[in-house]
Amino acid sequence: MGSENVLKRVHMNADVYQVCLQHALSTEKEEVMGLLIGEIDENQEAHISAPVMLRRSDKRKDRVEISPEQLSGAAELAEKLAEELKRPMRVIGWYHSHPHITVWPSHVDVRTQLSYQMLDQGFVGIIFSVFSEDKSSKEQEIQVTCFQSDSVAEKRDIDLYIVPTPTVHEHCLKAMVRLPEILVEEERETHDKACHLAVNNTLSEVFNNAELTKAMCNITDLVSLPLYTTLDKLLRDSENKVIKLRKEKEHLLKQLKRLEDLSSN
Repeated sequence: MGSENVLKRVHMNADVYQVCLQHALSTEKEEVMGLLIGEIDENQEAHISAPVMLRRSDKRKDRVEISPEQLSGAAELAEKLAEELKRPMRVIGWYHSHPHITVWPSHVDVRTQLSYQMLDQGFVGIIFSVFSEDKSSKEQEIQVTCFQSDSVAEKRDIDLYIVPTPTVHEHCLKAMVRLPEILVEEERETHDKACHLAVNNTLSEVFNNAELTKAMCNITDLVSLPLYTTLDKLLRDSENKVIKLRKEKEHLLKQLKRLEDLSSN
């Protein structure tokens, strides 16, 4: 790879960062994964404008897989955003979580990243380390790293900049609302698989149903309610801004009328 094609840095919108972090914090038992949509400019700097949360087809503590259909869906979303924003959007990266472990990419992460780069040299990986505790302060800490792969065993750190956004864009709001639905779909799929393996076993059926109910309660308590609180605050902030702008508009119209009256006299 020539030096002119080496990705130099990554700029991620703050609302995209918020969605990715929300996704990473939705479960501390398994990894989660999503894709990142954006563009790479002529200076080889990536600009990430939208996330795509993915439903896991295989849930494990140290690995997560996605279906080809979801990859195709992400590409279609990128095309729609390109039309809306009038910019050449595409899938340019992926993110996943490391619950309770270090932020550094594993050998599997580095190999996965390299396979993506074979298709797109500008493709980037971002890892969110969550549910870890600082040994000195005993406080929960969140770490983020951004990387590419130079070989099967070597990674290259990429500078990541979070770009402030004045509001949460519509595609990010839709992703936030989609998260509880994704988690419910995953739990129902796990439940259905367990029931299929325990046909004609009443005790197993009762246990599986109880586990599904427990999972749904956890989603409501840990994801849906905090999400509702966040969105409600965003709504109230927006309504206050509208009221403030209307008052400012009325004030400016009065000043304009006063100036018109003075000029007519």
